[in-house]
Amino acid sequence: MDKFLAASADTIGHGTSSLDNNRRVSAPLTEGPILSALLRLSIPIVVANLLQTAYQVTDTFWVGRLDAQAVAAVSLSFPINFLMIALGGGLPIAGSVLIAQYKGRGDEAAMNHVTAQTLLMVFVISVLLTGTGYALSEPIMHFMGAEPDVLPGAVQFMQVTFLGFIFVFGFFVFQSLMRGLGEVQAPMYIVLMTVLLNLVLDPLFIFGWGPIPAWGVAGAALATVCTQALATLIGFTLLFGGRYGIRVSPRNFRPDFKFLWRAFRLGFPTSVEQGVRASGLILMTLLVTGFGTMYVAAYGIGTRFLAFVIIPSMGLSMGTSALVGQNIGARKLDRAERTNLISCLVAFFGPLPIGVLLFVFAEPAARLFMPEGGPAIGYSATFIRLIAFSFGFISIQHVISGTLRGAGNTLAAMMLSLMAQWVLKFPLAYVLSRHTSLGPEGIWWAHPIAAVLSSIVSVSWFARGDWKRTKLIDEIELKERVHEEARIEEGITP
Repeated sequence: MDKFLAASADTIGHGTSSLDNNRRVSAPLTEGPILSALLRLSIPIVVANLLQTAYQVTDTFWVGRLDAQAVAAVSLSFPINFLMIALGGGLPIAGSVLIAQYKGRGDEAAMNHVTAQTLLMVFVISVLLTGTGYALSEPIMHFMGAEPDVLPGAVQFMQVTFLGFIFVFGFFVFQSLMRGLGEVQAPMYIVLMTVLLNLVLDPLFIFGWGPIPAWGVAGAALATVCTQALATLIGFTLLFGGRYGIRVSPRNFRPDFKFLWRAFRLGFPTSVEQGVRASGLILMTLLVTGFGTMYVAAYGIGTRFLAFVIIPSMGLSMGTSALVGQNIGARKLDRAERTNLISCLVAFFGPLPIGVLLFVFAEPAARLFMPEGGPAIGYSATFIRLIAFSFGFISIQHVISGTLRGAGNTLAAMMLSLMAQWVLKFPLAYVLSRHTSLGPEGIWWAHPIAAVLSSIVSVSWFARGDWKRTKLIDEIELKERVHEEARIEEGITP
């Protein structure tokens, strides 16, 4: 027992003995050039996020070969699916943050505990969401306004989608934990493999072949469920294989209600933050709808270009979160602060060339997506020019939110998101479009104004330094955990 305590104390004090094997796998995030570590983390995350959008593109392409009702069924399901994934996707953030900080300190026992408890929490919540969503699929589609000829396909698609949430959330856990460990290559390759597989399974399940029946629109959802299940299986096989320092045992899955409540409180604000983004998109679209189809089309094209920037900025935000978390765990606050500064500079200046190009070629860019758009092309070009130079400000807010999450201050990150969407962007869009001579262009102007103001508020909040005082793990907790593990090793029940 004394030997075990001595070894554990050495692990806590120096953070090297228990994780030597891991550090041979990847360069540590607490040492070396910050920029290279940041890019090494962020680029695979960005690629994985871009690949995830291929699921939607593939589904839309093959379902479009059925009929208009099938396309409408998928379209009606998308906002609900997006909202549920946004809410559920935030819960594993607690595991990502804690894994990053414990790895920074070198506490392998705590990493195993966090892994098992995070998986347990998300599994229980995903089962509840799956059961509830499956039972309420038809009422939900009625609420979304499904017409009688669309309703059956929409309900089937929604029910199969809900059944797959267990695997979707399971893969979220894998991605989050791996991100906390600083390992982002494996999730990217798994997503790439499943996207390619989905290209084959979609037409197979939608139209049928040989003994495989034609599922119609529900076949697209079934193909996604199958690929997500495979991705989750491969992911956890890798995670629990021992290569990354995670070695869970059955006792790690014994419910730790104190930790589960703490993890839920840490992850729930991120779920709300992502849910706010999803619901905000819906409400802004409804606001544009009041001005007619041409403006809806123009807004839709503009937001597509906006998404091309948001996806990389979110990837940079996630990479920053993991990097900051590990350095805070290693008690390197100065390095964590430098990480945020470097990430903000990359976030601001990185999209600048894209903004310049879009400003100059706004009309050809809009025409590319809707060559027969008529007046909508001009409306969209105006919107694109207005948002072109706001990309850097949007990215800064995302990066600072990532830094706050890495420090464990997910509540502050949520408040910044609420402020950006509900205090600034939507009220500005409503007032400028409804109560000024700008009309629908007031919605266009609200985006860059809100982006600049949000970045100023985010930088000011960060500069206060409260994030440095967030305590997720402390010495007392570490010592108690070491003694508990020692008692278990000696066969003494706590």
